[in-house]
Order: sequence, then C-alpha cells, then structure tokens
Amino acid sequence: MPKITFVSADGSERKTVDAAVGTTVMENAIKNMVPGIEAECGGACACATCHVYVDPEWAEVTGSPDPMEEDMLDFAFEVRPTSRLSCQIKVRDELDGLVVQIPERQA
Repeated sequence: MPKITFVSADGSERKTVDAAVGTTVMENAIKNMVPGIEAECGGACACATCHVYVDPEWAEVTGSPDPMEEDMLDFAFEVRPTSRLSCQIKVRDELDGLVVQIPERQA
C-alpha cells in the first residue's frame, strides 16, 4: 500500500498515511484527519479546498492538472507551479512515498 506524507504549512508537522490504490490523495487526507484539507465539494473538482503543493521531486510522477482542475486552482490561495487539487491525484503504486504540503489556508 503506497504511503503519502502530508506536511503542515509551516513544515513543523508531518503525517504519513497508508493509501489504498484507486483512492485519491484527498480521500486519504480526510480519512486520516489531516489538518488543513477541507474538501468542501467532496472530491468533485468544484472548489479549491483540497489544494496541496506537490513536492517538486514528485511533480512529474503526479502529472499536471487538467483544464478543469486548472480552472479550480484559480480560486486557490498562493498557487505555485506544483499546486494540485488533492482530489484529482489518484493513488497508484508509483506514488509510494509521495510528499505534499498543505497551504497556509484553503479557498
């Protein structure tokens, strides 16, 4: 089972969780009560409250946002080149060890 590490906005806290293949990074954050992931739309890519920064080392593996996700990222605070909506990152074996940082605030 792949492991995902969530890093707090200030970098002081890290939480590593086991994530089932086929789920999303957001679903695993909610299931494991990761602070800072609100997921108000429940993973429908209709808000930006599950915004994360993918560690640059993992950006190529997670891929780029599709056009619909890019539109939603327009509503996120402090978007960076590695910004993604965690509801749009599907967990697969290749993501074992993925590290994402939670922004200081969500949209």
